[in-house]
Amino acid sequence: MIDDSWRFCINAHNRFSGRRSAERDRRRLIGNRVTGGESRPAGSGEGSRLVAVLELTNISKHFGAIQAVNDVSFTLEAGQVVGLMGDNGAGKSTLVKMIAGNFRPSEGTMRLEGKEIVMHRPVEARQHGIEIVHQDLALCNNLTAAANVFLGRELRRGIGPFRILDYKTMYRRAGEIFKELKSETRPRDLVKQMSGGQRQAVAIGRTMLSEAKIVLMDEPTAAISVRQVAEVLNLIRELRDRGISVVLISHRMPDVFTVADRVIVMRRGRKVADKAIAASSPEEVTGLITGAIEQV
Repeated sequence: MIDDSWRFCINAHNRFSGRRSAERDRRRLIGNRVTGGESRPAGSGEGSRLVAVLELTNISKHFGAIQAVNDVSFTLEAGQVVGLMGDNGAGKSTLVKMIAGNFRPSEGTMRLEGKEIVMHRPVEARQHGIEIVHQDLALCNNLTAAANVFLGRELRRGIGPFRILDYKTMYRRAGEIFKELKSETRPRDLVKQMSGGQRQAVAIGRTMLSEAKIVLMDEPTAAISVRQVAEVLNLIRELRDRGISVVLISHRMPDVFTVADRVIVMRRGRKVADKAIAASSPEEVTGLITGAIEQV
């Protein structure tokens, strides 16, 4: 069911549509960093290929006779936020799980920074710089924020077999990550005592350890308060400003139109739209999701 609060984002959409010049400046800076020198024009072939972090070509996935994703192609640029929208069963989660290494595509290819990749397990996606923040966040409520950030990647100190957990360094590094994210989350606080926004900061903080290139976020603003939603959207902006690409799965139209650069709409396993936010509208996206508009 689509969140009908989208009507409130029309003014926000108009306000943010004027940010395109700032967005061009940000991409120019990212282009400088990627190419290691002077940025190339947006239309030049080589420069555009260098900036494209992820490229999906004719990706399909079927489970027996069920076609979950059918012939989907798109590219993701460095430092770009893409909203992935669609009704339940549209194929969004299956598509993201293929990018995250949970499923192998039945057909099609995936390229990361121009090189074709084939993944069999989620750990391989992490090795490629692809991180996922699940809707349930997968946090341990009885542990501190720092312990959750380093879960499975704990730091140790000592010699040979005489090694112990280096809590001091983990607390310090977790504090630095939260500061970079401009979050008020404290490393020593227990997760069970945190708000929804702080929990998201912990989950996103885990992605910062591996210097992720791409962060996949599954409904990060579901079932949290308005204030906490604002915190999460600020976290997404921080990732974007650091040059990290974000794929945002969401049913909340205001969130997508506030932080995303592009919106991709899926229906019944197919991509029916891939447009810049400034060139679309909440009404159009709603029509694409429901089928009132076939395709654009």
